[in-house]
Amino acid sequence: MSEFLSSIHPIAVCFIVCAAKIIEISIQSLKTCMMVKGQRLKAAGLGFIECMIWGLVISTIIGTLGDNIFLLLFYCVGYATGLFLGSTIENKIALGTSNLELIANDDSTKKITEYLKEKNKGYTVFEGRGSTDKMNMIFIVIPRKETSKMLKEIRNICDNKVFVVASEVSKYAGGYGMVK
Repeated sequence: MSEFLSSIHPIAVCFIVCAAKIIEISIQSLKTCMMVKGQRLKAAGLGFIECMIWGLVISTIIGTLGDNIFLLLFYCVGYATGLFLGSTIENKIALGTSNLELIANDDSTKKITEYLKEKNKGYTVFEGRGSTDKMNMIFIVIPRKETSKMLKEIRNICDNKVFVVASEVSKYAGGYGMVK
């Protein structure tokens, strides 16, 4: 590998190292998210690929790091870009499950529950008291992929008169419409 890289222009090597680091760190970000969400086998596969790329990249730069400040700079740019890209990809893939906690008045609660029934989504409503009025809390557990769209639709239905807290769920069991 080092013979191949020594035949390439040093700036090209910098770009190759940067690209490899972007790929490696993007994979690392996805791997970490998969481990947290319990997808251990997929995470292990990505970890293997990540380790291979890391070994190739580090063996390329370790001997020349002190001599080539540009190589170090491209390595660091690749690392930072890989973190950003990996988290962006994970956000688009939207692994896992979300818990939505909605706080709404009676009128909005009725609209939200009708919408959820249409979409065949399970929910639980608790009656409560806010600082000035009677309020309801609606709990919904849905795939994270559906969260943004559902929140947008619910906010439209209620003219933005709903308070929302969204969080990720690591484990759950049972429930209406839940398959696990």
